[in-house]
Amino acid sequence: MISFLRILAAAACLLLTPLSAQAARDKIALVIGMANYQFLPPLQNTHNDASGMAETLQSIGFDVTLSLDATAQQMTQALDDFAFRSEVADLALVYFAGHGIEVQGENFLIPVDANVSSNLDVQRQSASLKQLLAAVDHARKMRIVILDSCRDNPLGDTIALEAPQAPAATAQDTRGGGGGMAAVDPDRGTLVAFAARDGQVALDGTGSNSPYAQALIQKIAQPGLEISLMFRQVRDLVLQKTGNLQEPHTYGSLTGVPFYLSGTGADGAVSLPAGTSEAWSAVKPDQEEQLLALAELGDTRSMLGLAYMRLNPNAGRFDPAAAVAFLQRAADAGAPEAQFELAKLYERGTGVAADPAKALQLYQSAALQNFADAINDLGFLHHQGGLGLPANPQKAYGFFQRAAELRHPQAQFNFAALIDDGLVPGKGPEDAAQFLYAALRSGSSDVLNLLSERPTMFTLPTRRALQSELKAKEFYQGSIDGDFGPGTQRGIRRAYGIED
Repeated sequence: MISFLRILAAAACLLLTPLSAQAARDKIALVIGMANYQFLPPLQNTHNDASGMAETLQSIGFDVTLSLDATAQQMTQALDDFAFRSEVADLALVYFAGHGIEVQGENFLIPVDANVSSNLDVQRQSASLKQLLAAVDHARKMRIVILDSCRDNPLGDTIALEAPQAPAATAQDTRGGGGGMAAVDPDRGTLVAFAARDGQVALDGTGSNSPYAQALIQKIAQPGLEISLMFRQVRDLVLQKTGNLQEPHTYGSLTGVPFYLSGTGADGAVSLPAGTSEAWSAVKPDQEEQLLALAELGDTRSMLGLAYMRLNPNAGRFDPAAAVAFLQRAADAGAPEAQFELAKLYERGTGVAADPAKALQLYQSAALQNFADAINDLGFLHHQGGLGLPANPQKAYGFFQRAAELRHPQAQFNFAALIDDGLVPGKGPEDAAQFLYAALRSGSSDVLNLLSERPTMFTLPTRRALQSELKAKEFYQGSIDGDFGPGTQRGIRRAYGIED
């Protein structure tokens, strides 16, 4: 059984190799700095912080858009443009330095033209953190939002623009009143980094950059530093620089794939093996020591990485039983990716005695946490019958739909094929086309290849609907005839992220 890729089409099951090629491997960033506020106190270092971040990110291979002193309209437009571009990027990052305010549990980032004197003003005239998250939400591998603006609304409905600073922060200016921003819970694969833990304020610093920006600029540019460890080292640097007055904090759950913002090449690229186990095996020894220490403290992603290392038969650490132990600890702590990987080991009998019932229970536990890989696999298991389940195609369709709606590229294809076959009541060619388009934008090379090489596997109405979808997004200008000639093929490649 291939656990990570199931593509069903026209009653035939096509088992393909997993995402073997990606056209778009780019890193894009939107860097925003607000300093010269029209109605709020100006900030001293935010232009320097934003410009320094933009320069650093560009030096390590990011395509950077820098926006200084944006109005509300300009900020909204920049976020909308970035959201569309991020759909074909591997990594999308937004950095904001400026006034930020927490209002009724929601975080808002204030543009330079905001004239706010109440909570309602803030909500109407500012960008919410939700908007920043939406701007990175469809990036293919990693999504990061960094806020060097941990501020709150200290007086409820009346914002005290000239409120005195908290006594602990008198040695250095802060970017607003005391109290910090509200904690957040982003989706899996998205990281939100605050300059200060919720309830704290971020210091502007006594030099040309804030302590947080200084630490970020230093660590982001460090070659070969895995992203989770990078942000932990940033935290340690800021604590050191501020005498423990400011502790950065990150929220979110990264995937189990190691990721590096800066590689070893001049263009910031990092060359890693394709497989997750092989990629973790390439982690430097000093970073493995950090992962071991973090695992002892209960960090489930570190446990997952250490398990992947021990599942690589081509590396000196190969130890499936140890991998099972790491995964079991992480699974017991509720990590869905660990539950999914442990399920595969129980299914195959790798490092542990084969146990189909245990494997099924673990797949189901991961699926209950909306882990799309597990949901898609359960669809396959119900469709074909497996792990003691009887074949039940009708039940499988519900799993494929659920995984597709969670933007699992293979499930999107699966569900489009089922719709095209007339097997999903209430859905037609337009729905199938929308799922196919979404799978292309998600970066599935398998879907790209199938639509390029075997378009007639779909009915004429679905092909026409896909052409209409491509035309609506301005990737295609030809006739809506269902003929996937050179023009349509070019539109498909453009939607995927390949520009001829």
